[in-house]
Amino acid sequence: MDAHLVIRTRADSEELRKASLSIEQAAWSELGYLNFTRAHYDLYANLLTEYSDYQLCLVDEDTNYPVAVANCVPIDCTGSDDLPPEGWDWLVETAARPKGRRQMLGALAISVPVIHRSKGYARMMIRALMDLAEAKGLHGLVAPVRPSAKALHPWVSIDDYITWTDDRGRVFDPWVRSHLSSGGKLIGPCKRSMVVDEPLAFWETWGRQTYTRSGSYALDGALVPVDIDVERKVGRYEEPNIWVAYSC
Repeated sequence: MDAHLVIRTRADSEELRKASLSIEQAAWSELGYLNFTRAHYDLYANLLTEYSDYQLCLVDEDTNYPVAVANCVPIDCTGSDDLPPEGWDWLVETAARPKGRRQMLGALAISVPVIHRSKGYARMMIRALMDLAEAKGLHGLVAPVRPSAKALHPWVSIDDYITWTDDRGRVFDPWVRSHLSSGGKLIGPCKRSMVVDEPLAFWETWGRQTYTRSGSYALDGALVPVDIDVERKVGRYEEPNIWVAYSC
């Protein structure tokens, strides 16, 4: 890690809490509909406060401002054999249950401002999450990884997409590949990682179009199409992620 970069947490100061929140919101603003999974809407913000010492900031000491942030929570999970078809939502819901034994760390997001991308900061945060799991006495890290290039192929099933390779025989998706090169093990897809059920008007706002027929529609940035039911005036988006596990 660069000498002027240090890992801190949201618990360290109110300024870091505000800065990291701003970075996360900016990084995911184009995918704001994901904020409306029930788990995100009802539980996420409270978890970040409850586990503020788990919310990591990569801080540039020259400016005292984060250049990347990572969000995670401790969960009751015995390992990669204990991972369900639900992913991100499941991690949040599991972490919000009455406290029991916390065995693993669940990664929720790594956010890097556009100006700081392609500098290796995301991989630094993966390493920082692993270090945190070890420091907290947890057995490892599980992550429902959002395959970054899948949005370019929304009509391809996640089962097929996960088998794709590049011209060097590596996993095709660059963000999944970063996790694997950092020591992660690909477990398999979690097909209902983030589920958003909202009225038709909600999806027409995000899709910037009027839906007059029921069916599946691609949405900018979405990994799979949104299923629109015009008769019921609702839409459902089930985002697939890919489980990756690390051992401490």
